[in-house]
Amino acid sequence: MPAKQPLPDAEQLLASLIDRMRPAVGPNTGLVGIHTGGVWLAERLHQALGIQLPLGTLDISFYRDDFSKKGLRRNLKSSDIPFDIDDCAVVIVDDVLYTGRTIRAAMNELFDYGRPASIRLAALVDRGGRELPIAADFTGARIVIGPDERVELARDAQGKLSLRLGGD
Repeated sequence: MPAKQPLPDAEQLLASLIDRMRPAVGPNTGLVGIHTGGVWLAERLHQALGIQLPLGTLDISFYRDDFSKKGLRRNLKSSDIPFDIDDCAVVIVDDVLYTGRTIRAAMNELFDYGRPASIRLAALVDRGGRELPIAADFTGARIVIGPDERVELARDAQGKLSLRLGGD
């Protein structure tokens, strides 16, 4: 069995993501992070990019297409978009892009808040495996892992981000 490749450094991926996003940020750019890892990432991006609009957050639990099968998660968070998204250039932020279903749910919820001028996607890691035609506009890295493996973003007490690998 071949040795597993180590996961990339999350802080280095964040720095790369900031560099890729900087040219696309304007006064009408709003960031919306998906709970939980996407919010951690969005907080750091929001600060580093000097985004003027307040940071938004989404908990897409009620918008998931597997809601009837899986039910609600135990740790529901609230969604909060404290800016008018009508005609705004919204960037959805998630930690790991996989099937695309989380992003579809996030877009559905966003449209309940209004009609953005555009929606773009930033993800720290793209692991492939899409089930829907969704692609990130900004990514830190693309990684290849097995279908039974899971990549998770972790945050320590000082706010430092790291990636870890687990099984489903």
